[in-house]
Formats: sequence, structure tokens, C-alpha cells
Amino acid sequence: MIEGTGQVEEPMAGVARRIAEGIAAAAPEGWTEAVLAVSAGPGGLSYSGDHVVPGAAGRGTPVQAPFGELYQLSEGVRRARGWQRMSLELRCRPSGEHELTAFDDSLDSLRSSGDGFLAVLDDGYRLPVPGADQEPGTAAPAGDPALAVAHFRTYLERRAAVLGRPDQLPPAASDAGIEAVERRLGHALPADLRALYRIADGDRVDGRHGHLVGGYGWLSLAGAAAVHERVSAPDWFGWSLGWNAVVLDADPPQTVRRCGAHPAWLPFATGGDGNYLAVDLAPARDGRPGQVIRIGRDHDEGPQYVAESVTALFRRYSDQLAAGAYEVDEDWIGLTGEAFREEASGTDRASVRREVIGAVPDPVPPQLQALHVNDAAGSVDLSPLAAAPLLRRLHLNRSVTADLTPLRELPVESLRVTLAGGDLTPLAGHRELRALELATPADGDAVPLDLAALRTVPNLRALDLSGAAVRDLTVLADLPELRYLALDGRQWARLSAADRIPAGLAAVRLADRAAPMADALAWAAGLGLDTGGALRLRLR
Repeated sequence: MIEGTGQVEEPMAGVARRIAEGIAAAAPEGWTEAVLAVSAGPGGLSYSGDHVVPGAAGRGTPVQAPFGELYQLSEGVRRARGWQRMSLELRCRPSGEHELTAFDDSLDSLRSSGDGFLAVLDDGYRLPVPGADQEPGTAAPAGDPALAVAHFRTYLERRAAVLGRPDQLPPAASDAGIEAVERRLGHALPADLRALYRIADGDRVDGRHGHLVGGYGWLSLAGAAAVHERVSAPDWFGWSLGWNAVVLDADPPQTVRRCGAHPAWLPFATGGDGNYLAVDLAPARDGRPGQVIRIGRDHDEGPQYVAESVTALFRRYSDQLAAGAYEVDEDWIGLTGEAFREEASGTDRASVRREVIGAVPDPVPPQLQALHVNDAAGSVDLSPLAAAPLLRRLHLNRSVTADLTPLRELPVESLRVTLAGGDLTPLAGHRELRALELATPADGDAVPLDLAALRTVPNLRALDLSGAAVRDLTVLADLPELRYLALDGRQWARLSAADRIPAGLAAVRLADRAAPMADALAWAAGLGLDTGGALRLRLR
């Protein structure tokens, strides 16, 4: 028997029933429910799930399901609804009743997210970029087109001597082609990089990069423009979900803006792994237009400074070859040696980012910008952090503190803390704090948090209270700058019943791993999202 909403093919329901029966047959003794979550799209599918066994540690034994039948199920939904990407949930019970729920997540308005569900209410909103307010650089570019060409040609000659043959290069880019790409980018290329494109349009020949840029592949102009369109826009979504509210100062500081991405960063070389070299046309106070930085997948905390110009970069490459500081692996030349460290100032990165177990490090490095304290046995004393005037991220993971007073004068932008005592008054008036995740101790004597002090935190954009006991959630409606909010199911219900949901939210999270997808759909609908097209079936 099938009960549900919307048109559905009987074969699809049959596949869902077979999967549910297989899960039930393999269930452990004492199980009360099994939950299977599936994400499917053009690139394939993935699933996870557990059997719920009351009294057992964790969520019980993992659910196993055949990929072939899961694929048939997702294909059936795709044919019935026309969805290209979807999230599905199958809930199975010992009684033989099973529920299938699915929704279209092609538009990213609702999707599973870790321990819960995320809903996007305003997909056009982007959080303010920390580096936007930095003092801009006023120095002239350091690059020189004639010198860049000379260093590049010398570099090619030295590469040819090492490899025993010259590098093959594609034809040069035309002036018209360069100008067309500059219009697409919205910025003119630095004169030295432009001069190199007049020699060759990147280094890709016969579908393969020559890895001319210090092991990176030199992008064609069209490839550079395409990459720029993907990586130049700041991604507030990842900012709020990953709690990467902080972008750390580049090395050296005050040279590159504290941004995770910027439209005036123009990628021109690829590592093939989601990382890029880019020219920076919007430097910070001590930077120079056209300086080279490393950005991309491994640099979400901010870019790394590489060189003052493309000219200087190829001079360095050429000098390294002349000094014999390289390795050869078939057609690939790897530049080596301490002199080639592209973190130009030589600052010890461990003094900037630190992850420790148990307590704040002693002594605290004065350059410290990000600190994670994990698994402290007792209450963490934050007073030593007075020695870290640059601290921007503090995350206490599975650790408790009782006093936030030491943070009052520190430029902390992202704070994750379990707070004993419930006193948030040290954060009152804090102008730098942008992302805050608060929890209270799990014991029954935890003091509920009084959120009143947050009314005076002017730049607070992201807040997660899902692990906290809170005295009065209605205070949240008095936070007009709040754009991301994470609560558990009971907290959302309380806030909704009081009609005090903050008006400006752009994204919200239902932080409840056990919440059925049907409840998540109802929650999203209550926030104004259209969930009427969701698929809900009860199978017997």
C-alpha cells in the first residue's frame, strides 16, 4: 500500500520497499527505527544512516544499502519529478511501516548539513568582507614588462638546458583577445603579466600544462577568466557553516587584504588541486598592485604572499635554476631550497595558528591569530591571551571556560565556547565579533545564558545556540545585523511560537540530527520556503 502526495510510479515505491525490507532484515536486536539519508545528483550518490537502538552508545549500527537499488530509487524520483539533484530519507520501523521523504535541492534552498538541515532564505546575500575596510595600498606597481620578458626568456633557456629540449608553447594572445578578457574580468592585467601573454597564451599544449610557473600550470586567458568567475566572489555560505569567519593577515601583514576572495584577485596559474597563483590588484596598505599571492582551496583562512610582481617571480625562478636548486621528474621541474620559500617574510606559521590540547599555550606567541583548544579536563583560563593582541579566532572544542573577560579588549571575530555561569557581559559592545557559537555544559545544573549583552555587539552576523540552554530566545529579534542562526528543534519551536524570529536572516540551520526530513520540511515552510513539491510516501 502507498500513501503520499504527488504523482509517483509504482516501480519506484517497490524499490523503496525492497530497500526498507533489507534494512529491517539486517537490523540489530532491540532496534526501534533505522534512518537512511541519500544525496543524489548527476555526479552520483552517497548515503549514510544508522539503526536506533535505545540504550546503545551512539546511534547504533550503520545502515547498509545496495547502491544499485538506491540508484534506481533516485532515478525513479528524477523521472517522476524532474529533479536533477535531490535529498532522500527512508525511515524504517520494525512494524513494517516505512516512510520515504524527498525534496529537490537543485536550488540549494534546503539541504542536509552535518547534524541537521540548512535553509537558505536569501541566496543573494553576501557577508561583509573583513578586508574591505582595510587601508588600501598607494605604491606604484613593482612589475616591469621589459624585465619580465627578459627574465621569462632566460628562464625558458635554463629550463631547456635542464630538460634537454625547449618547452612547447601555444601561440601568443592578441591585443584584441587580451582586451576582451580584461573587459570580462573587469580589470586590466598588470603590465608585466600582459607582456607575457603577448609571448604565449598560457602553457597548455595538446591538453597538458607545461607547469612553467614554479610547478603551476600557466592558465590561458580564457581559462583565467573562467577560474576568476568561480573563485572571486566571497562565499558567505562557507563562512557561516565552517565558522571560518576569520581571514588571517597574510604573510607579511598589511600587504594583502584580509579576504577569503576578492574580485580584484586575478588567477593566472593553477596547481591542478583547487589552488592558484593570482595577481592582486587591490593590495593592502603596504602592498603593491600586481603582487602575486596564492589563493584557493587550501587558503580559506586567507591568501599567502608570494612575490611583489610577476617580474620578481620569474626572476626568482630563473635564479633558482641557475643555482641548481631544483629537482626533475620526467618533464616536471620542481624548484627547491630554502631560498624558494614563497612565504616571503619567513614568519613561523605555527606562531600564527595553534591547535593545542588542554589549555592555552604558555607562553602565548604574540603573533597568534587563531587558537583551537581541544578536550580540556578543567575550566580553561583565558587570561594568558592578553599576550596575543592579534587574536581573531578562538575555538574551545569540547572545553569549558567560566570567564570571557580576557576577550573584552582582543579583536576576536570568531568565538566558539562552552560557557559555565552564563555571563556574556564581557562581550557587551565588542566591535569585532562576527561569528559566535555558544554552548552550556551538558550537566543538569548548567546556568542558562542571558543573551541581553548581544544586543550591543554591532557586527554579529552568525550565531549558533543549538548546544546552549538560553534564558530568553526572544532577544534574538533585537539583533538586526544577524544573518545566520542555528538552533535545535525545540528552540526553533519556542522562537516561532513567540513570533520573534529575526527579520534579516539569510540562512538558518535546524541543528538536530534526529529530526525527520518531514519535520525539516515543515520547519522550512514555516520560514517561508516553498516545500509544496516535496515527495512524501508511507509504504506498508
